[in-house]
Amino acid sequence: MVNLILNENMKLYRRWRTWTMMGLMIVVVILASFMDWYYDGKEAKGDGWKQQVQEDTRKYQKALADPDLDPETKAYFEEQVKLNSYRLDNDIRSEDGTMWDGINNSAELIVLITLFTVIVAGDSMAGEFTGGTIKLLLIRPASRLKILISKYLSMLMFGILLLVILFAVSVLFNGILYQFGHMNLPLLEIGAEGQVIEKNMVANLWESYLINCVSTVMFVTMAFMISSAFRSSALAIGLSIFALFAGALMMDLLQPYEWSKYLLFSNLGLSLGERPYQEGMTTTFSVLVLSAYFIVFNLTSWLVFTRRDVAA
Repeated sequence: MVNLILNENMKLYRRWRTWTMMGLMIVVVILASFMDWYYDGKEAKGDGWKQQVQEDTRKYQKALADPDLDPETKAYFEEQVKLNSYRLDNDIRSEDGTMWDGINNSAELIVLITLFTVIVAGDSMAGEFTGGTIKLLLIRPASRLKILISKYLSMLMFGILLLVILFAVSVLFNGILYQFGHMNLPLLEIGAEGQVIEKNMVANLWESYLINCVSTVMFVTMAFMISSAFRSSALAIGLSIFALFAGALMMDLLQPYEWSKYLLFSNLGLSLGERPYQEGMTTTFSVLVLSAYFIVFNLTSWLVFTRRDVAA
């Protein structure tokens, strides 16, 4: 199995396409971080953050005076007032104007990791059939199941590599821009009992990365299944990218229907800590639904690849 994975990695990293995607990831992270540094957080430099926090608090308190304010927005404003008071009382500045502002914003670029990994996964199996190299794989003593697993694991490893690159470049470049100031700055959040808690910024960032990667794993697994079942790179990549960008719009249209809560896309948001897609949906429900899709996708890949004649 190890040799199969090494072989898949060798084929993956000797392609210019792979290195181009990695280079593009680095360029996008650097550009996005520079834009954040140049345009945002200027007023928060030095002690200016205190004035900014006080001004924001006054805005929230003024908004809370509105009797027609909906409960969800009211709860959010009340939390922000509590957080801002804690910052001022304990002299803990906000992330604005620090390296953590750019680093946290860079976490949104995980969608690029999903996109790049889907492209690689969509071509992983189908490309073997198109190029005729599938025969070279099947003459090996390894079983088809091991070949399938090695390809799938190599795709996930590529996604992990991109994630590490995103984190490393983001921390390094933002650290240079902000001269690595406020590295020990804690992240403030409201706990389950309504109290303000301090969290480690790096640990929270990786927690956010891992939660966002749930979506990446599901789309990569989908692309790999389509690639294995239909032997078409274009179909696997095209359908997966369409689902990645059109899924949210499709869910908005289907939200009035109760059965839509069982669809894949309606459960991805809840796993990211967002509000439930429909009333009554819980994190446990979404985890179970996503697990079912994950099993079905991989089971389909296994059944098609191991039972279909691929010698021709």
